[in-house]
Amino acid sequence: MPLASPSVEDYIKAIYKAQTDSPNVTTQDVAARVGVSAPAVSKMLRRLTELRLIVHTPYQGVLLTEAGEKMALEIIRHHRLLELYLVEALGYTWDKVHQEAERLEHHISEEFEARIDALLGHPTNCPHGDPIPTREGTVAVVPNYPLTEQRVPAHLTIRRVRDTDAELLRHLKKLGLLPGTAIEFVEQEPFGGAFILRVGNEIVRVAPQAAGQIFVDSETQTPAKPQE
Repeated sequence: MPLASPSVEDYIKAIYKAQTDSPNVTTQDVAARVGVSAPAVSKMLRRLTELRLIVHTPYQGVLLTEAGEKMALEIIRHHRLLELYLVEALGYTWDKVHQEAERLEHHISEEFEARIDALLGHPTNCPHGDPIPTREGTVAVVPNYPLTEQRVPAHLTIRRVRDTDAELLRHLKKLGLLPGTAIEFVEQEPFGGAFILRVGNEIVRVAPQAAGQIFVDSETQTPAKPQE
């Protein structure tokens, strides 16, 4: 695998995550995830092509090569192990670990990664419910059903939440909406209103924007019917 700078790793990770959401990853998709201009992305894509980390076909999108995917999974493994280590060993709250891990993920050695992994008991998920890739470069498939696509009534389990919005994470923790939590989807208020959930003996209201960042699982998935 070619030696990579933090910026190269950031792009590769962004492309990998974009591919999990859509098979057609555009320059605009990458620009939005990395937070730079489209011309800057085009320049980096040329470099990544030279490094044989991606295949970029103009107007058809970006695909990671086998080497690119291996690099992405390695840096994601670093990130998610670091997040869990910061929570379990250093007492960070789950809303603060993402940015810390973003800074640290590029700089830890494989030995340091292995020691964290062993110390934590070889975990399979980060604090936000995302799977931790194995050292061999495999990653478990997790449910990808947003709460917003469910219909009532439904008994569900939260499997993961998006980790990039610290304010949202603090809000969800306050409501008790954490990965592994069993919930009942009771109803949605009219005209695109709040989602009403039962968490234990409590009833909580979740705005649609927040509900879209919560991913759930159940024994029988029942996606919402398209609105006519």
